[in-house]
Parts: sequence; structure tokens; C-alpha cells
Amino acid sequence: MNKIWTYMMIVSVIALTFTNPSVLVTEMTDASWNVLKLCAQLLAIYTIWMGLLEIVDQSGLGEKLAKLLSPLIRWLFKIKDPEATKYIALNLSSNMLGLGNASTPMGIKAMKKLDDGSGNATPAMIMLLIVNSTIIQLLPTTTIGLRASSGSQSPSDIIIPTIIATFITCLFGILMAKLCEKIFSRKKCKKDKGGK
Repeated sequence: MNKIWTYMMIVSVIALTFTNPSVLVTEMTDASWNVLKLCAQLLAIYTIWMGLLEIVDQSGLGEKLAKLLSPLIRWLFKIKDPEATKYIALNLSSNMLGLGNASTPMGIKAMKKLDDGSGNATPAMIMLLIVNSTIIQLLPTTTIGLRASSGSQSPSDIIIPTIIATFITCLFGILMAKLCEKIFSRKKCKKDKGGK
């Protein structure tokens, strides 16, 4: 992917150099300024939410959240490790609030706890990846923040469509993961029986 973006940038720069060199410098300067503004806006949003997540973790609310979500986590991931359950609960709750990047550290810690050391992804690791990619967005705070900072008149209009769309994708992702897990476990059982 990096190569594709690099080639596209090189071709664009060459094309502008020959067709309209004055636009090249202006566009590059404007793009750099827009990137800096976007980074500053995202930094403010994530600073607040990362701080709140740290408070939740340090205050013991993480454990309470893990207890609350433990039946769902046990059904989805089939695990009993309380620490992994806590990290998954924090990861899922921050993802539901639209804080994808802020939830990444908890997701990494959860993945380490779910790793069995075999070098292969466990069903729980696959499920965590799917749920992270398709999680229901109850409050897409990052997108709302970006829309507000870009001058949107009603930045929160996306809440209901986002909830509907992410509910459908999350449900479909979980069902497909469960179906694939059953298919592969049956194949493995048949292979084990055939080997004996």
C-alpha cells in the first residue's frame, strides 16, 4: 500500500511540474497546513478520552466494567482470564464510544493475553479482531469531533445511521466468525479421527 501511495504522489508531482508548477507549491503547502490542523484536532480529542480511559483503569471501574460485560465476553471469546476480560471490556467500551485509536493499547494488551504461544491466531484473537473492526458505535465521538471542527452545522446527525450500520456489520461479523469456527473445528475433529 505504501508503494501505491508513493507512486501516486510521484506521478502527481511530475504531472503538476510540467502542467502547472505554481499550483504544485501552493497545493503542497496547503496540504501540509491541513495535515497539521487535523493532527491538532485529533490530539485534543484523544488526549481527553485517553485520560478518561486511564482514570477508568486506575480507579477500578475497569474491573466493574469487565464484570458487567463478562457474560458477553465469555460467550464471544470463550475465555476465563480476568485480566484479559478487563482489557477486552475496556477495549470494547472505548470502541463503542468511537475512540478506535484510543482503544488500541487495551486491544494490544488483550491480544497478548489471548495468545497461546503457538504462533497461530487463536479463535479468541480472531474474534477480538473482528469485533474491533465492526463494533457497534454508540457514540462516534471522533467523527463528530472532526465534523464539528470542519464547520458542520449538525455534526451529531450521524449517530443513528452509524448505530444502525455498525450493528448490522457487527452482528454479521460475529455470526460469520462463529460459523467459520464451527466449520474449522469439525474439519479438525474429522482430521484427528482420520489420523487415528
